[in-house]
Amino acid sequence: QVQLVESGGDLVQPGGSLRLSCAASGSIFRVNDMGWYRQAPGKQRELVATITDDGITNYADSVKARFTIARDNAKNTVYLQMNSLQPEDTAVYYCNAEILPYFPRIRYNYWGQGTQVTVSS
Repeated sequence: QVQLVESGGDLVQPGGSLRLSCAASGSIFRVNDMGWYRQAPGKQRELVATITDDGITNYADSVKARFTIARDNAKNTVYLQMNSLQPEDTAVYYCNAEILPYFPRIRYNYWGQGTQVTVSS
């Protein structure tokens, strides 16, 4: 059974930084694209950043130059370094990954349970 577990969410003041982590575990044959999404109260879930298995990244315009996504393929872990946080970054952040389990050998799209990031003074 495959699962994604996030950590790192917290309350931070405007201008502060946080680092989110998400580790995939279970019977994993291969992890393809990984990414972070967020959902603020009353809004739809939106893409924050994605990274391919060979390190190609993509960011939402709203976080470019402030957030950095990275991954450690040996640990099946993706990170999101968030700098210069603003109140509008407040949301539940969800990890996402396309994973090929050993069995059945079919690609699935997995989601983590979410971690709360609150930016407030």
